[in-house]
Amino acid sequence: MYDYIKGTVEFIGPEYIVVEAGGIGYQVSTPNPFSFSKHIHQAMQIFTYHYVREDLMALYGFSSREEKILFTKLLNVSGIGPKGALAILASGVPEQVVQAIEEEDEAFLVKFPGVGKKTARQMILDLKGKLQQALPDYFPNLFNEEVHVEQPKNSNLALEEAMLALLSLGYSEKEIKKITPKLEVETLETEQYIKKALQFLLK
Repeated sequence: MYDYIKGTVEFIGPEYIVVEAGGIGYQVSTPNPFSFSKHIHQAMQIFTYHYVREDLMALYGFSSREEKILFTKLLNVSGIGPKGALAILASGVPEQVVQAIEEEDEAFLVKFPGVGKKTARQMILDLKGKLQQALPDYFPNLFNEEVHVEQPKNSNLALEEAMLALLSLGYSEKEIKKITPKLEVETLETEQYIKKALQFLLK
């Protein structure tokens, strides 16, 4: 229904952002809301997916069309809903997800919340060999992640925000507490805390 929204990012929370366009504030759930922190109060284009179910109607947003395409592909897999698809994309490296599917790496896929062996196998069966045409740019760049760390404004607050975001993605308090000591020695922005935490969780 909606391909994208061009508007101003007015609010960022652990689960969603609010984009104002044409005098309307759209609540948009994203894989990592804090990745939009540098765009707060700035106009930008967000690619959107309008999800409609009997008991749920929601708008999901992505910084690139490729992320949106992978999200829709994941939704077509039995056992994966919007929350699960967002958690998979929140790692910030969709290329690794594609790589795991192509190489049938179930051990990597089951590390995402809500993904068991059955769902991981279904992802491979449904998507292997079908992603290159839809996401050609992901294949030559697999595992070439470039990390840019900005100077944090408030490290304690940033870490707290990151923990809330991880909870909203489906990770348990036990899982988060286990990696928290590794994060407390870092001085990062919220977005980078989330990415670092996901790296630990996916090991």
